[in-house]
Amino acid sequence: MTVSAGTYRLGPSTGRLLIKTSRAGLGRKAGHDLTIEATRWSGEAVVVTDDPGRSSVTVTVEAGSLTVREGTGGLKPLTDADKAEIKRTLEGEALLHTAQYPTITFHSTRITGTLESFEITGELTIKGRTQPVTVHGGSDGDGTVCGWSTVTQSIWGIKPYAAFLGALKLADDVRIEYAVTELEPAPEPGPPSA
Repeated sequence: MTVSAGTYRLGPSTGRLLIKTSRAGLGRKAGHDLTIEATRWSGEAVVVTDDPGRSSVTVTVEAGSLTVREGTGGLKPLTDADKAEIKRTLEGEALLHTAQYPTITFHSTRITGTLESFEITGELTIKGRTQPVTVHGGSDGDGTVCGWSTVTQSIWGIKPYAAFLGALKLADDVRIEYAVTELEPAPEPGPPSA
């Protein structure tokens, strides 16, 4: 995949957007490190190759589309029922409250670096709260553009999940990873209607 100047559409057909959690607390051996995938999301990347600072990225994730893909560690493997229960907990009022806040959004405010290694500074809105984040990324040489960011849940008013009187809990920091494997040019705007 060669990246040239232009406007590109982003979403599940062009890449993956993952959230990775880790365990904390005295009972961490009992829990799982989770890989959660956003299955419904969309975005747009405007690439200005000769002036990366004029480039931009926006992404909107349907919060209810977050699906547990994998759970590693723990005393026993995650079942489908466990994954469904985690999804219900994630969507509930204590965590993402998807009924009231159906989307998570990101828009860049500054991009620095090159296609091989860049940083995107932007604003992430979760549960109606907007906070600055930095996204690291680059091209891995085979045409995939990938990267990551660390998000501290409590900054957005999310209390990390805990069980067994707090002996088992998720770490406050989660890692967001993305990989864009295909570039889909955004359609050109049509002529104005009369």
